[in-house]
Amino acid sequence: MDSVQLVTLVNSVVIPLCLFLIMMGMGLSLKVNDFKRVVKFPKAVGIGLTNQLILLPVIGFALANIMPLRPEYAVGVMLLVLCPGGTTSNLFTYLAKGDVALSVTMTAIASVITVFTIPVVLSYSLIHFMGAGTEFQLPIAKTMISLIVITIVPISIGMLIKRFAPRAADKSQVWVSRFGVTFLALLVVFLSYVQRDIIVDAFINTGPVSLILNLVTMALGYYTSKWFGLNLAQRTSITLEVGLQNSTLSIFMALTLLANYDMSMTPAIYTLIMFFTAGILVKVFSKKYHNEQHANGNSSNLATNPL
Repeated sequence: MDSVQLVTLVNSVVIPLCLFLIMMGMGLSLKVNDFKRVVKFPKAVGIGLTNQLILLPVIGFALANIMPLRPEYAVGVMLLVLCPGGTTSNLFTYLAKGDVALSVTMTAIASVITVFTIPVVLSYSLIHFMGAGTEFQLPIAKTMISLIVITIVPISIGMLIKRFAPRAADKSQVWVSRFGVTFLALLVVFLSYVQRDIIVDAFINTGPVSLILNLVTMALGYYTSKWFGLNLAQRTSITLEVGLQNSTLSIFMALTLLANYDMSMTPAIYTLIMFFTAGILVKVFSKKYHNEQHANGNSSNLATNPL
């Protein structure tokens, strides 16, 4: 198998299949009650989803226009900010002693909503950044169907397994979650190899916007949560949910739906940055959690849904 065949295989088979498995893994952690939590705890979920679905895309669009980016890299920013959080945000929330149930709920609801918002906003973004009449066309209905197949269907399968085989779901959930993080890391390595001729230039060009986007949105998530009186565990969840995007889905859309490697570079580089900042935040939030528990004399664990 030559390099062209290998790249085609990865783009058309490996990435969609692995993304399907990752999204099914998300479903393994979900129950119908997780969707009802938006009614039971509207403030926390509402603040998180407002940050995720409205403020994040607005900030991303502003930065993509302000920063001196190539059109393909600017579209890459939009690919990133339009996606929901993924299993990565759930895993890091658990490690940081955050409210995992809230994180899972936000991820699940955002995953459903973005199926319908991504095609519309991304289609506009292509015209805005690439110009009218661009060769990159995104049929809205066809894109929605593709996203339903790659996200909603596997999530639903995972939820059915959780409903009828809860033990199997609980045992496999942790492995699928770790697989998601590992596959994303390997995907970034693969992209770096394929794009090795431009990787340095891509990092120089997209690194600053990725870092600013990550820091600004996470800070906004944390402080809006704090201003509205949410507890530490909830603030932790929302901060990480806004900062950790489903980069695998972003890369899938760039490579499979748009067939453009340059557009995948921003999500790939953002992934490296978000892993780094999230690792720091895990230590910071874990320390704050332990200090708070010590001050309150309460040893209960807020991260009640281990991944």
